[in-house]
Amino acid sequence: MTDDSTLKVALIGYGFAGRTFHAPLLAAVPAVALAVVGSSDPSRVRADLPHARVVTDPIAAATDPDVDLVVIAAPNQAHVPLARAALRAGKHVVIDKPMAPTLAEARELVAEAERHGLLLSVFQNRRWDSDFLAVREAIGSGVIGEATHVESRIERFRPEVRARWREQAGPATGLWWDLGPHLVDQALELLGRPDHVVASLAVQREGGEATDWAHVVLECGERRAVLQASMLAATPGARFVVHGTRGSLVKQAADRQEAQLVEGLRPGEPGWGEDRDPLWIHEGGTARSMPVASGDQSRYYAAVAAAILGAGGNPVPPRQALDVMAVLEAAQRSADEGRRVAPDYGD
Repeated sequence: MTDDSTLKVALIGYGFAGRTFHAPLLAAVPAVALAVVGSSDPSRVRADLPHARVVTDPIAAATDPDVDLVVIAAPNQAHVPLARAALRAGKHVVIDKPMAPTLAEARELVAEAERHGLLLSVFQNRRWDSDFLAVREAIGSGVIGEATHVESRIERFRPEVRARWREQAGPATGLWWDLGPHLVDQALELLGRPDHVVASLAVQREGGEATDWAHVVLECGERRAVLQASMLAATPGARFVVHGTRGSLVKQAADRQEAQLVEGLRPGEPGWGEDRDPLWIHEGGTARSMPVASGDQSRYYAAVAAAILGAGGNPVPPRQALDVMAVLEAAQRSADEGRRVAPDYGD
């Protein structure tokens, strides 16, 4: 750690996730400084981040003696070896979702972090999306009574299969392992741990190698969460629909921060995280709208920095990350075996 208490960060991976999300969100947090980038495309990094040191060996970046925090935005199959190397080198670690290709490997990483007394967190940036924050606040206020049914969907229209690792056959690839971690994490925040999971996964696009459609039901006692993801939805459904004992709520449009980051808007700039699509509350045959507060995904890294500096808790602690992994794996097993599966929480 530097004398001025600024945490030096190594970012491993400068593809879509590293370049679009991690680098600009880190830059928005005064308590951290992006010092090292591990990338196979140094020229691209230098064009965007001239003050960062670029290394082509990801293990060297993960174990760099000058950094305090390692952020892993590499392909999913590289998460475990890179995180293990960083933890053994005494670095705090943030891993982009999913934590690992398997629950067993995720547990190994948690044990490693505990042995060394280091922070290990998973990048669940969508906890700070405007849509989710509005829905969680409305449920918490009791405006629709007890929530009994949550529908959450992330649907896009990308009929062409792209030549990238996320859409190719391999460990923890495909839509369920890409968008599923967000859907599951938010559902667990809203309803808690499910007792059972029922899932159907499919490859619907011509030439597809990995799952590009997912429908997953989480059973939490008598309450249900229905999670939907698709790459062939030209008219996507509402981002959230929640039914409760006193009424229902609908959040139609999704948070815009990803689109804003792609367009070049950065945290703190005018319009950042703004959401003009209201939350609709339906009760007793009447409907009323509620304004939605802005989202800000950079708050995740602000919380990580505070936790490392002893001024707060881990925003996504290992226990929560393991619960997500247990549900992800249970859904995969349910789809593969055609049956209802109880997640292995390891309690």
